[in-house]
Parts: sequence; structure tokens; C-alpha cells
Amino acid sequence: MPQKYDAIVIGGGHNGLVNAAYLARAGKKVLLLEQRPLVGGASVTEEVFPGFKFSVFSYVVSLFRPEIIRDLELPRHGLTILPLESTLTPLPDGNYLYRDGDHFRTLRDIARFSPRDAEAYDEYGRTMFFMAKAVKYILGIVPPDPTTFRPGDVSGLLKLARHMLGLGEENLYTLARLMTMSSADFLAQWFESEPLMATLSSSGIIGTYLGPRSPGTAYVLLHHYMGEIDGQFRAWGFQKGGTGGVANAIASAARELGAEIRTNARVAQIVVKNGRAGGVVLENGDELEAKVVVSSLDPKQTFLKLVGEEHLPSELVAAVRHFNIRGSSAKVNLALDAAPELACRPGAGRHLAGAVSISPNIDYLERAYDDAKYGRFSRRPYIDIIIPSMIDPDMAPPGKHVMSCFVQYAPYQLRDGTWDEQREALGDTVVDTLAEYFPNIKNIILHRQVMTPLDIERTVGLSQGNIFQGELTLSQLFFLRPAAGVAQYRTPIKGYYQCGSATHPGGGITGAPGRLAALEILKDGV
Repeated sequence: MPQKYDAIVIGGGHNGLVNAAYLARAGKKVLLLEQRPLVGGASVTEEVFPGFKFSVFSYVVSLFRPEIIRDLELPRHGLTILPLESTLTPLPDGNYLYRDGDHFRTLRDIARFSPRDAEAYDEYGRTMFFMAKAVKYILGIVPPDPTTFRPGDVSGLLKLARHMLGLGEENLYTLARLMTMSSADFLAQWFESEPLMATLSSSGIIGTYLGPRSPGTAYVLLHHYMGEIDGQFRAWGFQKGGTGGVANAIASAARELGAEIRTNARVAQIVVKNGRAGGVVLENGDELEAKVVVSSLDPKQTFLKLVGEEHLPSELVAAVRHFNIRGSSAKVNLALDAAPELACRPGAGRHLAGAVSISPNIDYLERAYDDAKYGRFSRRPYIDIIIPSMIDPDMAPPGKHVMSCFVQYAPYQLRDGTWDEQREALGDTVVDTLAEYFPNIKNIILHRQVMTPLDIERTVGLSQGNIFQGELTLSQLFFLRPAAGVAQYRTPIKGYYQCGSATHPGGGITGAPGRLAALEILKDGV
């Protein structure tokens, strides 16, 4: 006899785990299925080389919703976020821009490049703080459908309208600019110095197939600005033990609440009978029954792989096929024999416990994007670097270090050759770029792991290795994420729901899609 559950959740990434935890918290019999031997999806910590632990994919924590931390009591389950206090931007001429928690020191450093920028920095910070608080409301609601007259949707639209009108005229204009402008053009309204503009605008290109001058990247900038730790916006942190610790904390909470988690369990298909989901079939042939099936996978897999097109409206199939999900990011993880040393600021210090951003100017970032437009990985890539062992010494053996390098751009589809052929060439390019700023880096590398978009897809199942499960562009946000008519976590198949980053409010380690989907499932009386 097939095993029966109230809900089966597919995918053990952070959103799937959050969804399972909230359903179990409501007293439901929940089973979570994960294809890999460990939970976490792209939020995992693995000892890739003996003694060296890496956050293999996702590497920083900021966007995780505080209400989830409270509801699931995650600190009690091991959630420990250590602050990532600074960002250093090294420059080719040996100079650098350094920003940290000392506000006045930051202003003095900015003033070295432009006194005007130092004066504008506080005004920019206040504007973005207010925008982040304004949009925070949207992160916590289910997108109302503007095409229906259902009471819930009409009420939701009225509440949203009241919220937006309450922002005031000037703030509404600012929000409209953020939703439509490029990050470079938006920042040019405040600043003039290239290192500051480039480093700030880099938050607008992370995980996108867009350059800093592409319209829409200003919203991605705001999306990352909305991160908060203990109520402090624009605060970034590092989970002790790596981002796998976030997933493990949620999994521990879910198990305590009664959820069953099964690893090495790849789902082959959803069982659909008479227009309703009734369970899943695993790759090994096991069939499991459930009243509800929830997919935390991306839309290509949720709709086109796990269920047949014959069960879906043709317009939805077309929309999912056209959903923009191009991968553009890679990860290079280095095991080091000693601490890396910056040419611009030699020696050890707290500056190595923050982020190092290879983003000297806007043109540098745009040229990196130019390569990707024509199917090549960037010859001079944007690299966002952290050295986790400087924050958490347990990540590496004594005296050794790990370095995490997030790389843009690495297009999923290469014009010449394949990623299996080009993987190490990308790694060499990243190391050569690092060597321009860390003169000792080549002499201290013990091991190197290069994760291309293809490797990300193969390992954790993200289509094309897209870390957001789809671009955060205006045409793929709110009631259009992932497609019109299916933005409220439900699907045309009764009992089949979605809760991944391709749903509102989007990507990053937020947990919000998992939570909101669970609340909608419970509202449906499952």
C-alpha cells in the first residue's frame, strides 16, 4: 500500500524546508523529498577538500525573513549569523575604497574620491532605507490578481493601493525609477566617483543576465538592499559553519514540528488523476500518496518536467517556456595554505573579514557583461569575494583559509565549446584576476573548485544554474512571477502548489515564498 501524507514537498532547499516546517507546525503530516544526500539545495556547506568547508553555492545571508526566524525559533536550532561588516574595493592603481560599520570613517574614505559623494551618501542611504521599508510590505503579501473580481484580490489591490499612496508623491517617483532604471543611471543621481558607483551598482547585477546599464537592474539593487539582520537594513552576514547551517536549522525545526525529511529521493513525476494531484512517483518506482503536492523547483521543472503538458493550459505552457531563466553566475572556491594579502592594504586585519569587490568602475562591469552577451565568460569578471575562515575559523584547518568567489558573468550557453571544456579556463581567468589584487594568491592555492552554471544545474537542479530560478525583471515580478494566473502559489492542477524562488517575492535566501505558499495551502483547508 502506498504511504499517505497530508502534504509532500519536493526539494529540500530553504524554501521547501520552510514550507514543510510551516505545514507541520499546523499539524499536517508532511514529507519532504530531496534528491541529494543532504538538504539545503543551493544553501549547503560541504567539506569539498579534507579539512576545508565551503558554502559551495550561496555564501552570504541577508534576505532571510525575520518572521520565519521567530516563528520557527531558528536560533534554538543553531541559526547563528555572524556580521559581514565591511566592503573593500581594490583599484588597479593600488588605491582602494573601504566602507565598514564606522560611519564617519566610511564618509572620510568616500571623500578621498569625491567630497560631494560623501555629502550625498547619507541622503542616498535614507532614501534606500525608506524604499526598503516601503517594499518590505510587498514581501509579506500574496500578489493580488488584478484581472479578477474575487473579493480577496480586490481587497488586496485596495490595501496595496493605500500602501503605495501612503508613500507620498516623491517616494512614489523614486520607487518608479527603481523599478525601471538601470542601477548605474539610478546611482548617478547621487554619486560621481567610479569605485563607489560600481561597487553599489554591482548589487544590481548579481544573479542576472543584465549589465549595470541595463534597465531593471535598479530594482535588483533594491532587492538586495532589503536584506536585514535584527531589523537593520542593508546588513549582510555569514552563517556560522556556512550557509548549510541555515538549511540545517530549518530542517531541525521542521523535524521537531513533525515533518519527515527523506534524502536521496528524486521525484520522477507527479501523479495527476482527474485534474488533481494525488502524490508522486520516485525514480526508484516508489509511489507516495498525498492530499497536496508542493514543488519548490523552478517553473521549467514544476510544470514541464514533473507533470505532462496535457494537464496544463496551453497558454501556461507557453508562458513557462518563455520564462527568462538564463544562468549567468559561477562560483570558484579556493582552499588556501595561508591568508591572502591585498596589494592595496598588505597584512592581516578586519578588512579581510568583510567582502572584497572586484568592481573598479562601471565600464569594467559593463565590459564583463559584453562578453556574456556574445556567449563568452567574462575575460575580466566581476568577483564578489569573502574569506569565510576569517569570520569563522572552523571553516579551515589552523593557519589555512577558504576563499569564496562569486563570479559574473558565466553564461550557461557558451558560443564556443562546452562548460566541460571551458571550466578550468574560467577558473584560470578568475585566479589571474585575483592575482592583480592579491599578489600572493597563486602561491598559496592548495585546491580549487570551479562551479559553472552547468555544474549548478547538474548538482542542485536549478535550470541553467540560475540562482534566482528566473530573472528579477519587471515582467517577472509580483503577479507575473512566474506567470500571470499562477502567481498565488496555486497551479491549474488542484492540490498542486509551488513555493520556489521563481514565485513572489523572488530569489535569495529569503524563505518568503515557502512561508507564503504554506499559508495559502492552509487557507485552502488542506
